Amino acid sequence: MTPARLGELCLGGAISESEARWTVAAHPDLATDGGIVVERDALDKVGAIHARAASHESESAPYIPMTLDFVRTLVTLAPFVRSVSIAGSLASGGFRASDDVDLNLIVDDGHRHLAYVMVNFLGVLHAMRHRSKPVDDLTRRPIAPRLMTANLILERSQCLPLARQDEDMAFELLVAEPVFGLEAWRELVEANEPLLEHFPQLARKQAPLLIDSPRRRAPASLYPAFLDTPAEMLGSAAWRYMQWTRRNRPHALARVAYVRATMRPYTLFDAS
Repeated sequence: MTPARLGELCLGGAISESEARWTVAAHPDLATDGGIVVERDALDKVGAIHARAASHESESAPYIPMTLDFVRTLVTLAPFVRSVSIAGSLASGGFRASDDVDLNLIVDDGHRHLAYVMVNFLGVLHAMRHRSKPVDDLTRRPIAPRLMTANLILERSQCLPLARQDEDMAFELLVAEPVFGLEAWRELVEANEPLLEHFPQLARKQAPLLIDSPRRRAPASLYPAFLDTPAEMLGSAAWRYMQWTRRNRPHALARVAYVRATMRPYTLFDAS
């Protein structure tokens, strides 16, 4: 990221670009190369980092309206979804066309696994129209590329308050871009004051990609809470199948394991 962006995201509150530049210059583990801040240990990879940062705007441009259309469909058909935010590289920067789109959701109690199944079911239908999408070890799929992914799904009661109020959780919320249900997102932040101690910027976060709530949504009676149990069984089987398809790609398995570790205790389908 640039010094200006780094200053915006500083732990404890934003600082100016000039202060960020001076701090980086004085830090033994950081360096500025070609306008972006990198760790000195990564200077040998700076070419690839530059390429990814430079192409983010052009590579991500088609995926923003695509994602907003997907979210409109999701919240229309799944009335138990209270909030959706874009997460991952599409929100934070460095997006490549081979990446998938990560979504963070807040849902009604007793509907986490229903939300997971719904995102993946609609995601497969959506991806069928984009079979020519570039893929990598994480987004390659047997039928259609992985395109829309449920990154973090929280039930409303899990948010009030969060079991985790650490700086990593605060940063996840800070970087993600709310696109639907801003009221639920703000309710989460207001109910977890320690998040603001880590990043006061959360209180002033804007939502430029916010979409309007659909005029008509599917009736909630279509999704009684007892359906969450069979949804969990179906979702778990599908997830384990996908891990099986990666059995010969250790890099992909390691990446999935790392991401899941950062999301605990909110990870779905843990053996425990």
